[in-house]
Amino acid sequence: MNNRTLSLLVDNTPGLLSRVAGLFTRRGYNIASITAGVTTDPRFTRITIVTEGDDDIIEQIVKQLRKLVDVIDIKVLEDATSVSRELVLVKVRVEENQRQGVISMADVFRGKIVDVAADSLIIELTGKQDKVDAFIRLLGGYEILELARTGITSLTRGSEGVLYL
Repeated sequence: MNNRTLSLLVDNTPGLLSRVAGLFTRRGYNIASITAGVTTDPRFTRITIVTEGDDDIIEQIVKQLRKLVDVIDIKVLEDATSVSRELVLVKVRVEENQRQGVISMADVFRGKIVDVAADSLIIELTGKQDKVDAFIRLLGGYEILELARTGITSLTRGSEGVLYL
């Protein structure tokens, strides 16, 4: 089964994210990642869901989501026609003599040092999920104190098919 990304444009109403997640739970579908945020128009929210399934399962999920009153539009995003990113914050324990090595590693991945303490660094990194995973693996030689990942968020490329409200 493949991971698939769904982009939902929904009315910004209380409890909608819970109803969407509940639909997945009731139907026995897994959510690998879910992000939500208000759009440029505060009346609407974009929800990005990464789930797994073949074409039949994804079609069934989309049909069930369309039944929710507050769902305005749903797109199944394809890698070739969309841009996906994830943000990670990683707090790494570093001694003074290790600091430059971790900073250099972050630079290679276009990461940014957002906090420096006497015994740790916090690194911010944005990119495709495999880039984030590779960076975390490379940090395996250091003690990761804390890690926070946003989950994947995606948009289609270009202006074709954009829903204007």
